[in-house]
Amino acid sequence: MTNTAEARYRASELIEYTSALFAAAGCDGDKPAALAAGLVEADLLGHTTHGLQLAPVYLNELAAGGMTARGEPEVVADRGACVTWDGKRLPGVWLAARAVNLAVERAPTYGVVTVVIRKSHHIGCLAAFLQRATDRGLMIVITSSDPAVATVAPFGGRKAVYTPDPFAVGIPTDGDPILIDVSASITTNGMAGRLRREGKRFPGPWALDAQGNPTDDPNALFTDPPGTLLPVGGTDHGHKGYGLALLVESLTQGLGGFGRADAQAGWGASVFVQVLDPSAFGGLDTFQHQTGWLATACRSCPPVPGVDAVRVPGQRGLELKRRALAEGVALYPGILSALEPHAAKFGVTPPRPIA
Repeated sequence: MTNTAEARYRASELIEYTSALFAAAGCDGDKPAALAAGLVEADLLGHTTHGLQLAPVYLNELAAGGMTARGEPEVVADRGACVTWDGKRLPGVWLAARAVNLAVERAPTYGVVTVVIRKSHHIGCLAAFLQRATDRGLMIVITSSDPAVATVAPFGGRKAVYTPDPFAVGIPTDGDPILIDVSASITTNGMAGRLRREGKRFPGPWALDAQGNPTDDPNALFTDPPGTLLPVGGTDHGHKGYGLALLVESLTQGLGGFGRADAQAGWGASVFVQVLDPSAFGGLDTFQHQTGWLATACRSCPPVPGVDAVRVPGQRGLELKRRALAEGVALYPGILSALEPHAAKFGVTPPRPIA
């Protein structure tokens, strides 16, 4: 199948196709559907490095035994408002969706609910989980780290210690929600890998080579010894991104009680999910009045030269999602072709572009 930037696909058919692949790969229960929906949601929102691009990688992990296909997480602790799971390397997108659903279900009772997952597999795009909460008038915070991987150096250092450490926040307003999805590093491992494969460079000095020199070359991350990604703020004020990374690592691995201090192997994740119910505080109406005012004020702010208009986080993603649901999903080139060997292996028919 030829995949072009112009081709568009129905989101429902992409989900059905991807779900069939994960089911054929051995995932049980609702795991295939949850994996497929989470990955396609990322593409709907424009996070193309963390959407269906990850599907063939996950399928390879299932085949190699790096991702557990069947079973349930172990409940390590459950105090109602505070829950800890051992994810047993089950699919992270499925585990994170379940954690968000549990926190959303309990938030009206406890006001604030936190679920921490240790030994999860990779959880994909964090923004893909946010509307599960914001659509119900709840605020949500999600953070993730991988204790087995290190690609970012602490500020002032030149050897990697931690991962990009993404965090996402969903904030309901009186209109569209604010959807924040950023990381403690300047960019992600996924984007660095894509640019390297395509022979492109970073827009600026976003990395350090092995000697500690700033560079815009993603190949510097793949030398022996490797270079590192820079924290948010770069060489100028990267102490800010460094501080955020320490927060994320503490919320995920610290609260989960398992992380870099323990022997690690294999791609995975430690996850922190927290859902807050504004009704337990000053009230949902007053919350949305304040957040709605702030969003409007930001969008109304006069732009600097060269910028058409100020946006709030998630605004462009929601616009892309609405268009994709109406007109079809435009996938990044190469995504569906990378799934073709798996489709042939399992006898699953790929979707056709919308004519």
